Amino acid sequence: MAFLVVILVVVFLKLAVKIVSQSDIYIVERLGRFHKVLDGGFHIIIPFIDQIRDEITIREQLVDITKQQVITKDNVNISVDGIVFLKVTDGKMALYNVDSYKRAIANLAMTTLRGEIGAMNLDDTLSSRDRLNSALQVALGDAANNWGVKIMRVEISEISVPSGIEEAMNLQMKAEREKRAIELKAEAEKAALIRNAEALKQEKVLQAEAIERMADAKKYEQIALATAQKEAMDMINASMSQNQNAAEFLLAKDRVMAFNELAKNTSKDKILVPYEASELIGSLSVLKEFLGKKQ
Repeated sequence: MAFLVVILVVVFLKLAVKIVSQSDIYIVERLGRFHKVLDGGFHIIIPFIDQIRDEITIREQLVDITKQQVITKDNVNISVDGIVFLKVTDGKMALYNVDSYKRAIANLAMTTLRGEIGAMNLDDTLSSRDRLNSALQVALGDAANNWGVKIMRVEISEISVPSGIEEAMNLQMKAEREKRAIELKAEAEKAALIRNAEALKQEKVLQAEAIERMADAKKYEQIALATAQKEAMDMINASMSQNQNAAEFLLAKDRVMAFNELAKNTSKDKILVPYEASELIGSLSVLKEFLGKKQ
């Protein structure tokens, strides 16, 4: 009898004591109706009256959006798949408001994805993944709030286009790159021509400025020389008016300089005659002419 009691106590404790993991929650029903939610830790329920209706994880989960065929606005058939990251925030709503929140979110994601891509051209679809992700997150978030689920983020993992269209797109991109390269080359050549023209212009301007400055310097030099000569002549005239021997001094000075230059000449066909001797020869020639007339 005592052994039977021990067995009943053990069974009762096993049914009554619930230890819940930190990452999970238990939904408890009492006599078929929702009673409470058990969070992580130690809990006691009433056996046969309370029962665990479901065990739900509160960790972030992912739902795969299976690959599907979608037609774009410009009638191109493409294949798209993605992933939805979600987290249960209200276990009661997640259990009682929808049959399967994961399946519901997956189906809603596929429907929303078809609608979004159907309103976009192929080029916009391929270049606007962030826009698609945001649109899906907003649409799924509004519905998921009624299911006690929070949509953390949505990622479009792959967008596949038919091989023929992909080849045409590659040719188009190649043509665009070649066009861009030609435009860049033309712009570079244009910029080089402009720089060369500016450099030539600057060179001509600098040359003109140099010529103008040289002309100004020559002009100032000639003015200064003429001024100095005028002042020298004025000084000579003043000296001659004050001293009668000044002119003879200047003539003598010029003669000395002339004789010096003649003396430097290495030619042998020259005779230096002093000034006094030349005067004597002149006098003798005059006397000869006079005596000749007497006879």
